[in-house]
Amino acid sequence: MHEIYNSRFQRQCMILHPGEFYASGADLIISTVLGSCIAVVFYDPVRRIGAMNHFMLPGTQREDGYFNTEGGKYGMYAMELAINEMLKLGARREQLRCKVFGGAHVLRGGSSNEASVPQNNINFAFNYLETEKITVESSDVGGTVARKVLLFPQTFKVLLKRITGTLVTDVEQEEKDYLRRIKTETKKPAEPTLF
Repeated sequence: MHEIYNSRFQRQCMILHPGEFYASGADLIISTVLGSCIAVVFYDPVRRIGAMNHFMLPGTQREDGYFNTEGGKYGMYAMELAINEMLKLGARREQLRCKVFGGAHVLRGGSSNEASVPQNNINFAFNYLETEKITVESSDVGGTVARKVLLFPQTFKVLLKRITGTLVTDVEQEEKDYLRRIKTETKKPAEPTLF
């Protein structure tokens, strides 16, 4: 994640990459660019606190149906990280609302596992939100076009721009590189936990 000043909106802008999240009640912007990844933006309308996550894969499914992983790059953990950060800032879980974005088919020429990534992400996001009883106010998912999403956390205003042309190739390359890193990390033996 990095921070820039957005001169168009005259606000600081927190830019998220895959595996990252950010929550705030400040008058700033949280932004990300999505291909097959999903971003869920959350909002507590009473306390005016918002959050966004950006995840690449749902994660590993346990027997009880939940996805369990150790990083924000995976859906279950990305959801909990964003929500818990909001709660630390004073949000109330029962008042949360959300919007869902992403899940486009931008990974061309990949394996069949890569081809299923967007739909798996979409399914996970909506299943999780339904299970947690968090109202989805709107969504823009699927298709073949990348998206840029800007969240204004104090008002829950979201701006969406569809990305076409050569910029889609950049998004595709970033996601392929990130997916390769995830696979490499997964193959490493687990570190023992000392206590």
